[in-house]
Amino acid sequence: MDRMPAWADAVLVPLISLILAAILSALVIIGIGEDPVAAFTLMVDGALMRSSGWGYTLYYATNFIFTGLAVAIAFHARLFNIGGEGQAMLGGLGVALVCLYIPWPHWSLAILGSAVGAATFGALWALIPAYLQARRGSHIVITTIMFNFIAAAVLNYVLVNLLRPPRSMDPATARFPEPTHLPTFNEMFSTAETVLFRGAPANVSFFLALIACVAVWVLLWHTKLGYQIRAFGESESAAKFAGISPVRITIIAMLISGGLAGLMALNTTQGEAERLVMNATEGAGFIGIAVALMGRSHPFGVFLAAILFGFLYQGGAELALWTNIPRELIVVIQALVILFTGALDNMVRTPLERIFMAFRRKES
Repeated sequence: MDRMPAWADAVLVPLISLILAAILSALVIIGIGEDPVAAFTLMVDGALMRSSGWGYTLYYATNFIFTGLAVAIAFHARLFNIGGEGQAMLGGLGVALVCLYIPWPHWSLAILGSAVGAATFGALWALIPAYLQARRGSHIVITTIMFNFIAAAVLNYVLVNLLRPPRSMDPATARFPEPTHLPTFNEMFSTAETVLFRGAPANVSFFLALIACVAVWVLLWHTKLGYQIRAFGESESAAKFAGISPVRITIIAMLISGGLAGLMALNTTQGEAERLVMNATEGAGFIGIAVALMGRSHPFGVFLAAILFGFLYQGGAELALWTNIPRELIVVIQALVILFTGALDNMVRTPLERIFMAFRRKES
Protein backbone atom coordinates (compact mmCIF):
# COMPACT_ATOMS: atom_id res chain seq x y z
CA MET A 1 0.00 0.00 0.00
CA ASP A 2 1.28 3.52 -0.88
CA ARG A 3 2.04 5.66 2.15
CA MET A 4 0.19 8.61 0.63
CA PRO A 5 -1.98 9.22 -2.45
CA ALA A 6 -0.37 9.95 -5.79
CA TRP A 7 -1.96 13.41 -5.89
CA ALA A 8 -0.30 14.30 -2.59
CA ASP A 9 3.09 13.21 -3.89
CA ALA A 10 2.61 15.16 -7.13
CA VAL A 11 1.01 18.30 -5.67
CA LEU A 12 1.38 18.62 -1.91
CA VAL A 13 5.07 17.76 -1.60
CA PRO A 14 6.27 20.28 -4.25
CA LEU A 15 3.79 22.91 -3.03
CA ILE A 16 4.91 22.70 0.61
CA SER A 17 8.56 22.69 -0.51
CA LEU A 18 7.89 25.82 -2.55
CA ILE A 19 6.19 27.53 0.39
CA LEU A 20 9.13 26.74 2.67
CA ALA A 21 11.54 28.11 0.06
CA ALA A 22 9.39 31.26 -0.22
CA ILE A 23 9.40 31.76 3.56
CA LEU A 24 13.19 31.48 3.75
CA SER A 25 13.54 33.80 0.73
CA ALA A 26 11.31 36.35 2.49
CA LEU A 27 13.56 36.17 5.55
CA VAL A 28 16.61 36.81 3.37
CA ILE A 29 14.90 39.83 1.78
CA ILE A 30 14.02 41.16 5.25
CA GLY A 31 17.64 40.60 6.25
CA ILE A 32 18.89 42.97 3.55
CA GLY A 33 16.38 45.63 4.59
CA GLU A 34 13.71 45.22 1.91
CA ASP A 35 9.99 44.47 2.05
CA PRO A 36 9.30 40.88 0.87
CA VAL A 37 5.62 41.61 0.10
CA ALA A 38 6.54 44.60 -2.06
CA ALA A 39 9.26 42.55 -3.75
CA PHE A 40 6.86 39.72 -4.57
CA THR A 41 4.25 42.20 -5.84
CA LEU A 42 6.85 43.76 -8.12
CA MET A 43 7.88 40.34 -9.42
CA VAL A 44 4.28 39.41 -10.20
CA ASP A 45 3.62 42.75 -11.88
CA GLY A 46 6.75 42.60 -14.00
CA ALA A 47 6.50 38.93 -14.99
CA LEU A 48 2.77 38.22 -15.18
CA MET A 49 0.65 41.37 -15.33
CA ARG A 50 1.83 42.71 -18.69
CA SER A 51 2.10 40.94 -22.03
CA SER A 52 5.75 41.97 -22.36
CA GLY A 53 6.49 40.39 -18.99
CA TRP A 54 4.70 37.22 -20.04
CA GLY A 55 6.79 37.26 -23.22
CA TYR A 56 10.00 37.12 -21.21
CA THR A 57 8.59 34.59 -18.73
CA LEU A 58 7.56 32.24 -21.55
CA TYR A 59 10.88 32.78 -23.33
CA TYR A 60 12.79 31.55 -20.28
CA ALA A 61 10.22 28.82 -19.67
CA THR A 62 10.77 27.49 -23.21
CA ASN A 63 14.44 26.89 -22.41
CA PHE A 64 13.58 25.20 -19.13
CA ILE A 65 10.92 22.96 -20.70
CA PHE A 66 13.44 21.49 -23.13
CA THR A 67 16.20 21.03 -20.56
CA GLY A 68 13.75 19.82 -17.90
CA LEU A 69 12.38 17.18 -20.27
CA ALA A 70 15.94 16.15 -21.10
CA VAL A 71 16.74 15.56 -17.44
CA ALA A 72 13.37 13.86 -16.84
CA ILE A 73 13.91 11.28 -19.60
CA ALA A 74 17.28 10.38 -18.10
CA PHE A 75 15.80 10.26 -14.58
CA HIS A 76 13.25 7.66 -15.69
CA ALA A 77 16.15 5.43 -16.75
CA ARG A 78 17.88 6.21 -13.43
CA LEU A 79 20.52 8.27 -15.21
CA PHE A 80 21.58 11.71 -13.96
CA ASN A 81 22.29 13.79 -17.07
CA ILE A 82 24.07 16.93 -15.89
CA GLY A 83 25.30 17.60 -19.42
CA GLY A 84 22.29 19.53 -20.67
CA GLU A 85 24.31 22.74 -20.78
CA GLY A 86 26.92 21.31 -23.15
CA GLN A 87 24.32 19.46 -25.20
CA ALA A 88 22.39 22.70 -25.68
CA MET A 89 25.60 24.48 -26.71
CA LEU A 90 26.30 21.91 -29.40
CA GLY A 91 22.63 22.00 -30.36
CA GLY A 92 23.17 25.67 -31.12
CA LEU A 93 26.01 24.73 -33.42
CA GLY A 94 23.68 22.38 -35.26
CA VAL A 95 21.12 25.19 -35.64
CA ALA A 96 23.77 27.61 -36.94
CA LEU A 97 25.10 25.24 -39.59
CA VAL A 98 21.60 24.44 -40.82
CA CYS A 99 20.55 28.10 -40.95
CA LEU A 100 23.76 29.45 -42.48
CA TYR A 101 24.51 26.86 -45.13
CA ILE A 102 21.09 25.68 -46.35
CA PRO A 103 19.02 28.19 -48.38
CA TRP A 104 15.64 27.91 -46.70
CA PRO A 105 12.68 29.57 -48.45
CA HIS A 106 10.57 30.03 -45.30
CA TRP A 107 10.88 29.81 -41.53
CA SER A 108 8.35 26.96 -41.34
CA LEU A 109 10.78 24.74 -43.24
CA ALA A 110 13.87 26.21 -41.59
CA ILE A 111 12.62 25.38 -38.11
CA LEU A 112 12.17 21.73 -39.08
CA GLY A 113 15.71 21.56 -40.43
CA SER A 114 17.03 23.41 -37.37
CA ALA A 115 15.20 21.03 -35.04
CA VAL A 116 16.86 18.07 -36.75
CA GLY A 117 20.27 19.76 -36.56
CA ALA A 118 19.88 20.80 -32.91
CA ALA A 119 18.58 17.41 -31.77
CA THR A 120 21.26 15.54 -33.73
CA PHE A 121 24.17 17.56 -32.34
CA GLY A 122 22.78 17.42 -28.80
CA ALA A 123 22.17 13.66 -29.03
CA LEU A 124 25.64 12.97 -30.44
CA TRP A 125 27.20 14.96 -27.62
CA ALA A 126 25.29 12.80 -25.13
CA LEU A 127 26.24 9.59 -26.94
CA ILE A 128 29.83 9.49 -25.72
CA PRO A 129 29.00 9.67 -21.97
CA ALA A 130 26.18 7.18 -22.61
CA TYR A 131 28.58 4.72 -24.24
CA LEU A 132 31.14 5.18 -21.46
CA GLN A 133 28.45 4.50 -18.85
CA ALA A 134 26.94 1.51 -20.67
CA ARG A 135 30.13 -0.20 -21.83
CA ARG A 136 32.90 1.02 -19.53
CA GLY A 137 31.09 1.75 -16.28
CA SER A 138 32.12 5.41 -16.21
CA HIS A 139 29.74 7.35 -14.00
CA ILE A 140 27.31 9.40 -16.09
CA VAL A 141 27.40 12.34 -13.65
CA ILE A 142 31.16 12.76 -13.99
CA THR A 143 31.30 12.36 -17.76
CA THR A 144 28.35 14.61 -18.56
CA ILE A 145 29.53 17.45 -16.34
CA MET A 146 33.04 17.22 -17.82
CA PHE A 147 31.56 17.31 -21.31
CA ASN A 148 29.98 20.68 -20.49
CA PHE A 149 33.44 22.21 -20.26
CA ILE A 150 34.61 20.42 -23.40
CA ALA A 151 31.53 21.67 -25.27
CA ALA A 152 32.28 25.26 -24.24
CA ALA A 153 35.86 24.91 -25.47
CA VAL A 154 34.77 23.34 -28.77
CA LEU A 155 32.14 26.03 -29.36
CA ASN A 156 34.65 28.79 -28.54
CA TYR A 157 37.14 27.37 -31.05
CA VAL A 158 34.54 26.99 -33.78
CA LEU A 159 33.17 30.51 -33.31
CA VAL A 160 36.55 32.22 -33.12
CA ASN A 161 38.37 30.28 -35.83
CA LEU A 162 35.77 28.88 -38.23
CA LEU A 163 32.40 30.65 -38.19
CA ARG A 164 33.27 34.21 -37.19
CA PRO A 165 32.72 36.67 -40.09
CA PRO A 166 35.82 38.46 -41.47
CA ARG A 167 36.91 41.56 -39.54
CA SER A 168 34.46 40.80 -36.73
CA MET A 169 35.78 40.90 -33.17
CA ASP A 170 32.68 39.28 -31.65
CA PRO A 171 32.92 35.48 -31.12
CA ALA A 172 29.66 34.83 -32.94
CA THR A 173 28.43 33.77 -36.35
CA ALA A 174 26.97 36.07 -38.95
CA ARG A 175 23.28 36.88 -38.62
CA PHE A 176 21.08 34.14 -40.02
CA PRO A 177 19.29 34.84 -43.32
CA GLU A 178 15.88 36.51 -43.07
CA PRO A 179 13.83 33.44 -44.12
CA THR A 180 15.13 31.51 -41.07
CA HIS A 181 13.97 34.10 -38.53
CA LEU A 182 11.23 32.70 -36.30
CA PRO A 183 8.03 34.69 -35.69
CA THR A 184 7.91 36.33 -32.27
CA PHE A 185 4.81 36.52 -30.12
CA ASN A 186 4.75 40.24 -30.87
CA GLU A 187 4.44 39.52 -34.59
CA MET A 188 2.01 36.64 -34.10
CA PHE A 189 -0.50 38.17 -31.69
CA SER A 190 -0.38 41.95 -32.20
CA THR A 191 -3.08 43.67 -34.22
CA ALA A 192 -3.44 47.09 -35.76
CA GLU A 193 -5.27 48.24 -32.61
CA THR A 194 -3.33 46.36 -29.93
CA VAL A 195 0.40 45.72 -29.61
CA LEU A 196 1.18 42.68 -27.46
CA PHE A 197 4.47 41.25 -26.16
CA ARG A 198 6.32 44.44 -27.08
CA GLY A 199 10.08 43.79 -27.12
CA ALA A 200 9.76 40.28 -25.67
CA PRO A 201 11.85 37.47 -27.23
CA ALA A 202 9.19 34.74 -26.87
CA ASN A 203 8.69 33.06 -30.22
CA VAL A 204 7.08 30.13 -31.99
CA SER A 205 9.55 27.64 -30.48
CA PHE A 206 7.44 27.80 -27.29
CA PHE A 207 4.80 25.75 -29.09
CA LEU A 208 7.44 23.21 -30.10
CA ALA A 209 8.28 22.91 -26.41
CA LEU A 210 4.62 22.13 -25.70
CA ILE A 211 4.64 19.51 -28.46
CA ALA A 212 7.79 18.04 -26.89
CA CYS A 213 5.92 17.71 -23.55
CA VAL A 214 3.14 15.75 -25.23
CA ALA A 215 5.62 13.63 -27.20
CA VAL A 216 7.58 12.71 -24.06
CA TRP A 217 4.34 11.81 -22.24
CA VAL A 218 3.29 9.56 -25.12
CA LEU A 219 6.76 8.01 -25.31
CA LEU A 220 7.06 7.22 -21.61
CA TRP A 221 3.55 5.97 -20.86
CA HIS A 222 2.16 4.77 -24.18
CA THR A 223 5.00 3.03 -26.01
CA LYS A 224 6.99 -0.15 -25.50
CA LEU A 225 10.25 1.80 -25.42
CA GLY A 226 8.91 4.09 -22.70
CA TYR A 227 7.88 1.09 -20.62
CA GLN A 228 11.35 -0.37 -21.02
CA ILE A 229 12.97 2.90 -19.96
CA ARG A 230 10.79 3.11 -16.83
CA ALA A 231 11.23 -0.58 -16.02
CA PHE A 232 15.00 -0.24 -16.31
CA GLY A 233 14.91 2.80 -14.03
CA GLU A 234 12.84 0.99 -11.41
CA SER A 235 14.99 -2.15 -11.31
CA GLU A 236 17.93 -2.95 -13.56
CA SER A 237 18.03 -6.58 -12.44
CA ALA A 238 14.31 -7.10 -13.09
CA ALA A 239 14.63 -5.39 -16.47
CA LYS A 240 17.52 -7.67 -17.43
CA PHE A 241 15.49 -10.69 -16.32
CA ALA A 242 12.69 -9.49 -18.63
CA GLY A 243 15.08 -9.31 -21.57
CA ILE A 244 15.66 -5.54 -21.57
CA SER A 245 19.23 -4.65 -22.54
CA PRO A 246 20.80 -2.16 -20.09
CA VAL A 247 23.28 -1.01 -22.73
CA ARG A 248 20.54 -0.34 -25.28
CA ILE A 249 18.28 1.51 -22.84
CA THR A 250 21.13 3.59 -21.43
CA ILE A 251 22.23 4.74 -24.86
CA ILE A 252 18.71 5.36 -26.20
CA ALA A 253 17.60 7.27 -23.10
CA MET A 254 20.69 9.49 -23.24
CA LEU A 255 20.29 10.08 -26.97
CA ILE A 256 16.72 11.27 -26.42
CA SER A 257 17.83 13.33 -23.43
CA GLY A 258 20.65 14.98 -25.36
CA GLY A 259 18.37 15.64 -28.33
CA LEU A 260 15.83 17.41 -26.13
CA ALA A 261 18.53 19.56 -24.54
CA GLY A 262 19.85 20.43 -28.00
CA LEU A 263 16.39 21.61 -29.06
CA MET A 264 16.66 24.45 -26.56
CA ALA A 265 18.87 26.20 -29.12
CA LEU A 266 15.85 26.76 -31.37
CA ASN A 267 14.65 29.31 -28.84
CA THR A 268 17.91 31.04 -27.95
CA THR A 269 19.89 30.79 -31.18
CA GLN A 270 17.35 30.84 -34.00
CA GLY A 271 14.47 32.51 -32.18
CA GLU A 272 16.08 35.22 -30.05
CA ALA A 273 19.69 35.97 -31.10
CA GLU A 274 19.22 34.91 -34.78
CA ARG A 275 22.89 33.96 -34.73
CA LEU A 276 25.09 31.66 -32.66
CA VAL A 277 26.84 33.38 -29.75
CA MET A 278 28.84 32.17 -26.79
CA ASN A 279 27.01 31.60 -23.50
CA ALA A 280 23.57 31.50 -25.15
CA THR A 281 22.49 28.75 -22.76
CA GLU A 282 22.97 30.98 -19.66
CA GLY A 283 22.78 28.07 -17.23
CA ALA A 284 19.46 26.71 -18.52
CA GLY A 285 20.95 23.21 -18.70
CA PHE A 286 21.49 23.22 -14.95
CA ILE A 287 18.11 24.82 -14.20
CA GLY A 288 16.60 21.88 -16.08
CA ILE A 289 17.70 19.63 -13.22
CA ALA A 290 15.65 21.66 -10.73
CA VAL A 291 12.71 21.76 -13.16
CA ALA A 292 12.73 17.98 -13.54
CA LEU A 293 13.02 17.47 -9.76
CA MET A 294 10.18 19.83 -8.98
CA GLY A 295 8.05 18.46 -11.82
CA ARG A 296 8.55 14.89 -10.58
CA SER A 297 9.94 14.01 -14.04
CA HIS A 298 6.43 14.17 -15.50
CA PRO A 299 6.01 16.33 -18.64
CA PHE A 300 3.09 18.30 -17.19
CA GLY A 301 5.00 18.85 -13.96
CA VAL A 302 8.04 19.94 -15.97
CA PHE A 303 5.87 22.46 -17.83
CA LEU A 304 4.53 23.97 -14.58
CA ALA A 305 7.98 24.06 -12.97
CA ALA A 306 9.43 25.70 -16.10
CA ILE A 307 6.79 28.44 -15.90
CA LEU A 308 7.71 28.98 -12.24
CA PHE A 309 11.41 29.31 -13.00
CA GLY A 310 10.62 31.57 -15.96
CA PHE A 311 8.67 33.76 -13.54
CA LEU A 312 11.64 33.79 -11.14
CA TYR A 313 14.03 34.81 -13.91
CA GLN A 314 11.86 37.63 -15.22
CA GLY A 315 10.74 38.69 -11.76
CA GLY A 316 14.34 38.76 -10.65
CA ALA A 317 15.22 41.10 -13.50
CA GLU A 318 12.44 43.44 -12.33
CA LEU A 319 13.76 43.39 -8.77
CA ALA A 320 17.28 44.20 -9.93
CA LEU A 321 15.97 47.09 -12.06
CA TRP A 322 13.62 48.77 -9.61
CA THR A 323 14.90 47.89 -6.11
CA ASN A 324 18.14 47.51 -4.20
CA ILE A 325 17.68 43.74 -4.19
CA PRO A 326 20.53 42.23 -6.23
CA ARG A 327 19.85 39.97 -9.21
CA GLU A 328 21.87 37.27 -7.45
CA LEU A 329 19.10 36.94 -4.87
CA ILE A 330 17.04 35.09 -7.48
CA VAL A 331 19.86 32.55 -7.65
CA VAL A 332 19.47 32.16 -3.88
CA ILE A 333 15.70 31.63 -4.28
CA GLN A 334 16.31 29.08 -7.04
CA ALA A 335 18.84 27.33 -4.82
CA LEU A 336 16.30 27.17 -1.99
CA VAL A 337 13.67 25.71 -4.34
CA ILE A 338 16.19 23.12 -5.50
CA LEU A 339 17.22 22.42 -1.91
CA PHE A 340 13.70 21.72 -0.70
CA THR A 341 12.46 19.89 -3.82
CA GLY A 342 15.62 17.82 -4.12
CA ALA A 343 18.02 17.40 -1.24
CA LEU A 344 15.46 18.00 1.54
CA ASP A 345 12.56 16.26 -0.19
CA ASN A 346 12.21 13.72 2.63
CA MET A 347 11.92 16.52 5.18
CA VAL A 348 8.52 17.30 3.66
CA ARG A 349 7.58 13.83 2.41
CA THR A 350 8.14 11.89 5.65
CA PRO A 351 5.80 13.99 7.88
CA LEU A 352 3.14 13.92 5.14
CA GLU A 353 3.39 10.15 4.88
CA ARG A 354 2.94 9.86 8.65
CA ILE A 355 -0.13 12.09 8.53
CA PHE A 356 -1.77 10.06 5.75
CA MET A 357 -0.89 6.78 7.47
CA ALA A 358 -2.45 8.07 10.70
CA PHE A 359 -5.66 8.99 8.86
CA ARG A 360 -5.79 5.51 7.34
CA ARG A 361 -5.38 3.85 10.73
CA LYS A 362 -8.25 5.93 12.11
CA GLU A 363 -10.50 4.98 9.17
CA SER A 364 -9.74 1.29 9.60
